[in-house]
Amino acid sequence: MKNEQVYLIGTGLGSLELLTLGAVRSIGLADVILIGSLVNPDVLEFAQGNAQIVYVGKRGGCHSTPQTLIHKQMVSLACAGKVVVRIKGGDPIMFGRGWEEVQTLRQDGISVSVVSGITAELSIPLAYRDCTHGLKIVTGHTQETKETNWQALAAIRITLDIYMSMSNLGYIVQQLIAHGLSKDIFAAAIQNGTLLNQQQVLATLGLIESLVATEKMANPAIAVNGEVVRFSIDAEQVSQRFAA
Repeated sequence: MKNEQVYLIGTGLGSLELLTLGAVRSIGLADVILIGSLVNPDVLEFAQGNAQIVYVGKRGGCHSTPQTLIHKQMVSLACAGKVVVRIKGGDPIMFGRGWEEVQTLRQDGISVSVVSGITAELSIPLAYRDCTHGLKIVTGHTQETKETNWQALAAIRITLDIYMSMSNLGYIVQQLIAHGLSKDIFAAAIQNGTLLNQQQVLATLGLIESLVATEKMANPAIAVNGEVVRFSIDAEQVSQRFAA
């Protein structure tokens, strides 16, 4: 094993208040930081003044840095003796390319430390036991959506937490209703959670797509389907929407 070191860091939802101590300390060790487009740039205030910053954004529908190039950069920098910090939003290995990066580095004999990030804080008790017996987390991303067994997910009747779901929300809603979920069950969509520009729509499954379109919400965002939405911190908004 070589002595080079890479830190793969998740910065959470965006608010600096949700950074872990491990993330702050690791950022402070970096000679080079590779930062994604979904990361709050204010995290760079914890970097050394002479740290090199490399922007490697990946955002659906926009120009993105090829994943193979990111792999090559990380390997090359680590092999040059640099302490490399790769910063991603949320948790670094949740539905992203983080684990591919870990595997690539390990194949080259480079040690990697993974620093977890808070992946979701929705002001909704996703696993509130009075109204659900479980929570299922799935991706709504374009590549995987049509391969997902929406019939099985509708049948288990637990909270569904669907990441990166905005571009396929209509198809997802259609599938869930077609396979037995009521259009009147509670649903929510949250974008930029914890930040000042947070957007949140609380409605029913049948109304959620049109309201998301009205608000012009886009990925990255999370959709939640289930009775737990009734207990959102914004319960008054929920009541008003469902009464409409």
